[in-house]
Amino acid sequence: MSGAGTDLPALELSGIDKRFGAVHANKAIDLVVRKGSVHGIVGENGAGKSTLMSIIYGFYEADAGEVRVDGRPVRIRTPSDAIRLGIGMVHQHFMLVETMSVLDNVLLGAEGGALLAKGQSKARKALEELGARYQLPVDPDAIVGDLSVGQQQRVEILKALYRGAELLILDEPTAVLTPSEADQLFELVRALRDQGKSILLITHKLREIMAVTDQVSVMRRGAMVGTVATSETNPSQLAEMMVGQHLPQQKRNGSETVGAPVLSVRDLTVKDGQGTIRLNGCSFTLHAGEILGIAAVSGNGQSELLEALAGMRPATGQIEMAGMTIDPSRPDAARMRELGLLHVPEDRHRHGLVLPFAASENGMLGHHHAADYGAGIRLDHQAAEQQMAARMQQYDVRPQDPTLRASRFSGGNQQKIVLAREMERGPRVLLVGQPTRGVDIGAIAFIHQRIREMRAAGAAILLVSVELDEILTLSDRILCLCAGRITGERRPAETNERELGLMMAGAADPVPSAAA
Repeated sequence: MSGAGTDLPALELSGIDKRFGAVHANKAIDLVVRKGSVHGIVGENGAGKSTLMSIIYGFYEADAGEVRVDGRPVRIRTPSDAIRLGIGMVHQHFMLVETMSVLDNVLLGAEGGALLAKGQSKARKALEELGARYQLPVDPDAIVGDLSVGQQQRVEILKALYRGAELLILDEPTAVLTPSEADQLFELVRALRDQGKSILLITHKLREIMAVTDQVSVMRRGAMVGTVATSETNPSQLAEMMVGQHLPQQKRNGSETVGAPVLSVRDLTVKDGQGTIRLNGCSFTLHAGEILGIAAVSGNGQSELLEALAGMRPATGQIEMAGMTIDPSRPDAARMRELGLLHVPEDRHRHGLVLPFAASENGMLGHHHAADYGAGIRLDHQAAEQQMAARMQQYDVRPQDPTLRASRFSGGNQQKIVLAREMERGPRVLLVGQPTRGVDIGAIAFIHQRIREMRAAGAAILLVSVELDEILTLSDRILCLCAGRITGERRPAETNERELGLMMAGAADPVPSAAA
């Protein structure tokens, strides 16, 4: 890889230490990021990566240690301090106002004085120049909520570049991107590096680390356990450094006999609030002891499928489950749960958690009437805390504090809380949207194993994931969606990522569905 500079490091951290009560989040961290390089940071959920990035960007101040930018000791107390020092950050969950235009989002907080029109004119010209320089074409007048996820990420990057970022922190940048969008992002990362920018890339995906970084640092349990040149390591070595032990290689599902039909969907159609069809005549049958994978580029109907089946949005067509015919035009999420259909939503913040609530309270969501939490009108909060404490240990949630607000956990640990809540209820049908989004490599192996165990116990599982290797690894059958329609069906042993990608793009001959 090219681009490693010879000047003073863009960023140096020496002895960075941070505690939150009894939790020692960062333990005497040392880090050097060279100018004009892409530096990866990997580690398990709860390893301290998010805390360290928050210190660099001014969300937190370190309890001890020193930060140097371009060789100068600095004190970063707020994000404004970081921005003035040329540090920008693109968060995993974008910091954009969806009802505002691209231009207004870029200007927000950097309006340029009382004369807004003058600031807008300057920003518009700057966006055009930045877009041309880095191949980031975005319509400045487009409403952010109308943009794809990949385009919204471009806006975040442009916003940081507009503010003069020389060091750009990318926090799990591909967690919400399709494979093609991820490829485009990494082309941009290389272009930024080649023009002298420094990139800090936080990711759980080791193949991305190998593809785009120059150096990689590994964190484990709050400490920095090593930094290596990417060209001198491999994914297996990095994985072992992350978890402190050897990880077995994931194997694909075999062709096993499935049970009786549990969920049958016929001609399911979903329209959005503007009357646009998002899911168009979808039909399939899901059997006991089967994992049915749904492969689709984001925005092609998979989200609407999950939400319609979970009773979260109205649809037309027919749903049959547990011997009952369900009218999808009258959605009832509580009724679907009663029938044994549980749901791990794709967006944990919007649909899976109440962030100001404690972890134990989130563990009850949707199930608060269960006998686990007492009889009558009063909830047994002590029982909920004890239950969550046990699940935290089982799912390795860090920190293991059931009274801590959900907002205080890292994204991967938030995901584990949602997974534990739904998986441990023994569902007849489990809808799983992006089960390992933002989750570390050790937890991915555990989650995959837990999904397989549920399948072996007779659960019927509908799996939606943007990770094609996850779809291929876990599924017994795979359906591809494009523009809301099923474009083909395959068995994992009979296909590959290229063929699935063509079907996801609607560019392959469809295969008759084995839905009946």
